[in-house]
Amino acid sequence: MPTASREGSLDAPTRHPLGQNDPAFYDETAVFDELERVFDICHGCRRCVNLCNAFPTLFDLVDESSTMEVDGVERKDYWNVIDHCYLCDLCYLTKCPYVPPHEWNVDFPHLMLRAKALGYKQGRARLRDKIITSTDLVGSFASIPIVANVVNAVNRNENTRALLESSLAVHADARLPEYHSNTFSKRSKKHKPGNFEIQTAGRTQGKVAIFATCYGEYNEPRIGQDLIAVFEHNKIPVMVVRDTLCCGMPKLELGNLDAVEKLKNHNIPLLAGLVDDGWDIISPVPSCTLQFKQELPLMFPDDNDVSKVQQAFFDPFEYLAQRHKAGLLDINFATGIGKISYHVACHQRVQRIGSKTRDILSLIPDTEVEAIERCSGHDGTYAIKQEFHETSMKIVKPVAARVKKSQADAYTSDCPMAGHHISAALNDGSSTQHPISLLRQAYGI
Repeated sequence: MPTASREGSLDAPTRHPLGQNDPAFYDETAVFDELERVFDICHGCRRCVNLCNAFPTLFDLVDESSTMEVDGVERKDYWNVIDHCYLCDLCYLTKCPYVPPHEWNVDFPHLMLRAKALGYKQGRARLRDKIITSTDLVGSFASIPIVANVVNAVNRNENTRALLESSLAVHADARLPEYHSNTFSKRSKKHKPGNFEIQTAGRTQGKVAIFATCYGEYNEPRIGQDLIAVFEHNKIPVMVVRDTLCCGMPKLELGNLDAVEKLKNHNIPLLAGLVDDGWDIISPVPSCTLQFKQELPLMFPDDNDVSKVQQAFFDPFEYLAQRHKAGLLDINFATGIGKISYHVACHQRVQRIGSKTRDILSLIPDTEVEAIERCSGHDGTYAIKQEFHETSMKIVKPVAARVKKSQADAYTSDCPMAGHHISAALNDGSSTQHPISLLRQAYGI
């Protein structure tokens, strides 16, 4: 006879569909009742206190209340907790003993997402937040020739940054991404898949389509070029998916679920058609990969094309690891890297694929990989906001300290934004490199 799951159970965590189409999803009373229930469980546990600032904020509210319990916290102050959650998912995956199938059914990140969605419907989103999560719009404008130079110059100038802080509440000290007029689409315009023998391995079909992501398109197009070089060096035909829009993760974190659905309705048919033609899909940013692997399937569990894309979407190093397991990965490297300080991005950890980046980089001769499994606190937008930047710098400080202590020859993160956040915290003139760029360097190509 089945028994109820308990704390310490070995049952695998499960995730329920988000349920955004249920009318009760946006019912304010229901949302705040559930927040109070879950906050009370979190207050009695406190295992997540060191993950992000959402939990210390909650516990301070409780400890400073008249009852020293959740019932003593005014519900309007719940927003202080919600605003600090940037959906890294680590509490769900690595800390919480009460996630489903436990009967207490705690899914803190998706409850915060539900609250953010309610807040968005109620008009809580600031103009700044709407702008910085419109990555397609901002990127396409900021990458216009001449405009790109102006935008980059503005982002580096302390006077204009002070103006940006006062007008849009983008912190003057936050490192903003560079924009390129020579985008990844332009750089890869003439690229055609190599004429290699297609060989399946594990779940991989042997030919890859790159979903560039907004960041890979406008901010670091070199990463996409390195992806092409590494995969073609391993005799994998590669194509670049054209005419895509943002994956929707920034809008998801904002709580604008209607925008997420619109982006899904554009991207999924394109990607599903490629899957039907035998292509696997990869992206260079873990958050974008997670969007297709986890968040969209939980939002649209009955959409067969979403499920189809989910099954064909891979992290780049997850893909290479499957090729290596089948003996199809080229391990004849031209040069070693030395010691690598490797930050494991949160949105890669929660894909539940293991440490594939570390495993592949460790194959390089004369290379030592030291993994840092701790959140950088960047989130793509959290670290640049005026009210959260200093907190994000506190979160990244232990990561930067580990990098500095290691005296590594290179430091890296699968999330390029996290990598640059670490560089900002080090503030020593050094710069991060993407792991795929390090792999290309090791191949000497």
